[in-house]
Amino acid sequence: MSRLARSSAEFGRLLEFARLTDTLLIDSDGIYDLGDFNDRLVLGLKSTMSEAELHILAGRLHGARKAPAERGELRLPLPVGLLYDTDGHIIIDPDEEVRTAVADVFTLFEQHGSALGVVRAFSGRRFPRRDTGVWDGRLGWGRLTHGRATAVLKNPAYAGAYAFGRDTSTRKVRPDGTVTTSVTRRPRDQWPILITEHHEGYISWPHYLQIEAKLAANRTSTGARPPREGPPLCQGIIFCGSCGFPMNTSYRRADGTADYVCTRARSDAVITRGCHTIAAAAVDPQVARLLLAALTPEQVHLALAAADQIHHRHQRSHRAAELAVERARYEASRAERAFSQVEPENRLVARSLESRWEAKLTILAEAETALADLIAAEPVLPEPGRLQQLAYDLTALWEASTTTARDRKRFLRTLIADVTVRHVDDARAHIGVRWHTGATDEITCDRRTNRNPAQAIEIVRELLDVRADDEIAEHLNQLGLRTGNARPFTVASIRHIRKKHVIGSVRSAPTEPGEITVPEAARILGVHESTLYPWLRSGEMIARQGRHRRWCITWNPQIEEQWCTRVAAESRIRRPNPNYETGQAV
Repeated sequence: MSRLARSSAEFGRLLEFARLTDTLLIDSDGIYDLGDFNDRLVLGLKSTMSEAELHILAGRLHGARKAPAERGELRLPLPVGLLYDTDGHIIIDPDEEVRTAVADVFTLFEQHGSALGVVRAFSGRRFPRRDTGVWDGRLGWGRLTHGRATAVLKNPAYAGAYAFGRDTSTRKVRPDGTVTTSVTRRPRDQWPILITEHHEGYISWPHYLQIEAKLAANRTSTGARPPREGPPLCQGIIFCGSCGFPMNTSYRRADGTADYVCTRARSDAVITRGCHTIAAAAVDPQVARLLLAALTPEQVHLALAAADQIHHRHQRSHRAAELAVERARYEASRAERAFSQVEPENRLVARSLESRWEAKLTILAEAETALADLIAAEPVLPEPGRLQQLAYDLTALWEASTTTARDRKRFLRTLIADVTVRHVDDARAHIGVRWHTGATDEITCDRRTNRNPAQAIEIVRELLDVRADDEIAEHLNQLGLRTGNARPFTVASIRHIRKKHVIGSVRSAPTEPGEITVPEAARILGVHESTLYPWLRSGEMIARQGRHRRWCITWNPQIEEQWCTRVAAESRIRRPNPNYETGQAV
């Protein structure tokens, strides 16, 4: 029973079974009858002492392991790309192919902004790995998976840091009573040991912190809304001004246009009055125009002047904090000298001076912490020349074909915190823009409507007789005009304008002698116009298509007699509506 005594739970269960069955227990010290209270007491004490002994041994072993870890000398398994040299120091792998592959992971992450983007960029390439088990330490190659890319980006060893205790084990009791142990990753602020600049790395520690923050911003499970590949500019940072819920992006058309839809309006919850849908093409140009207007060279000059003032203010705060640290260090040193000069036998004075010394050390630690916080809170200012050059070229860079939608979104989010859209009426909406500085702007835009611009209607009226519908649509798009729904013009939208505003007439096609239009042929044959179109498309009825795809049918007495005979023989032909007015303009 000596081994069972190492666990109080198992040993207690054994004692209970032995007592119920009148079983004797034997160890090296004697024989015990569990029916006797004194024997049960002795075995219980032995069990507690055995468990305490194991705890003390485990504590000593862990302390012996933690002591070299605090100095950064404990050998830990290294990720691929890092090795131990003959002296036990961590170095970068001398294999150039391995170094290049690992360095490319961080370079591609800066370009794509996500681990999945790195995996896609590595498609067709191989990535190194260190085998374990029998082949421990042997270099192998395989494909870069999402898990491996994330592990590389999250490993502080690549940033030259020594980290101990990143993982912890947790136990859970299942409903069936079994106990399972799982390993979880601790947050960085809970790592027991972290030594930065411990060895040479692939990236710097500030760069590692930026990667960590970017990965956290990509984690949608925590509510983050990272920029996607779609064209909508405000995707992920736009909110409904009526209920406060975020607005999702809905793609409904093959041309890539999208709408911002309130998530609460699409859910089963009670819809707040004012929740609505708005075209992305109505909001994005307004927000982009506001962003570019805020980054003119004049605004950048003012921003740099304000940044210099903030920098000088921080320097004054730093100087005051440095003087406070210097004074606290002097007071602590003075208290230490006073304590050192007292006689050891004079405990009455020594205790008082020791307490004063500890108080001065506490004040010194607080002053140093305040100075460190001020230094960490100081914003990093970009180079003024580079910022001004960027301001001059920003519009061209924004509109360049090489600038992706994701790049525009990332740039937008560096300055704008969120966008809020509030419904005003069927024609207008208010857009509220909140900047990261805390400032706000409000603009008004036209919502999704069916009102086409008057300029576009006049252009359609002028070009109707000289250009086709697709040519008119292309001309309007080149002029920068958009439909009432804030979308590019198409052949269908041009036909809609002609029909709605009675521009031209579908029934008055430019026919030549010996030709008639579709409405005239339908009236002669006594059928509906839709009956003729299958015959026209199949070629049974001889015709040609003029401008705007209008049918001009070849017609003479023989053809008319032939088709009248065919129509009379057909019993399933659609007849025209008695209220149908031929010749009505559309």
